[in-house]
Amino acid sequence: MSGHRRSILYVGGPVRWLCLAGVFFLAGCSSFLPHSQNDNSPFSTFADAQHAVASLVPMHSDMETLKTLGIDPLKLANAKLLTHADVVRLFVPSSILEKPDLDPGIVACLEARDRCHGIELNASHITAVRTGNFFADFFNFSRHTETSGWRFNAVILLMDDVVVYRNWGGQPTVNESDVKTNPLGPLQDIGPSTVPLK
Repeated sequence: MSGHRRSILYVGGPVRWLCLAGVFFLAGCSSFLPHSQNDNSPFSTFADAQHAVASLVPMHSDMETLKTLGIDPLKLANAKLLTHADVVRLFVPSSILEKPDLDPGIVACLEARDRCHGIELNASHITAVRTGNFFADFFNFSRHTETSGWRFNAVILLMDDVVVYRNWGGQPTVNESDVKTNPLGPLQDIGPSTVPLK
């Protein structure tokens, strides 16, 4: 009997630990899925970025005003400095447009030539989280990604470091869901390679 009991304890121990591990994985699977965050903005929200650009007053605000509002092109990530040639390509893409079609600030900047320059601002805060079943994701059977956040873009034109034009746009709310299903799981990517060449 003692030998029989030792056998039960020997077998029962590993099985018990395997059961506990299974419960642990089933309870906290989602916490093991990867996630990423992309934040390249000095602004906390889309509204903050919009308010900063909207606060600029054409023919009055200058570079110091921009820096006070957190818009410093030399420090901001993904900020592009626009030359006069860039401004021409951006606002006069074809000969169809005439001066009356353009904002007075744009016209003044274009006519100022080398005194005209600009800032193209791209800011965003994006978070991508994989959700769903851990094992289906791990073995590549099904992957569900939820993307949320916001994207903001703006163009600011200056003449002699004085703002003459500003405009903005973007996505105040990003809410995207991407589901990829692979019936063959980890074998999905190697399937085409098994087809014989003719």
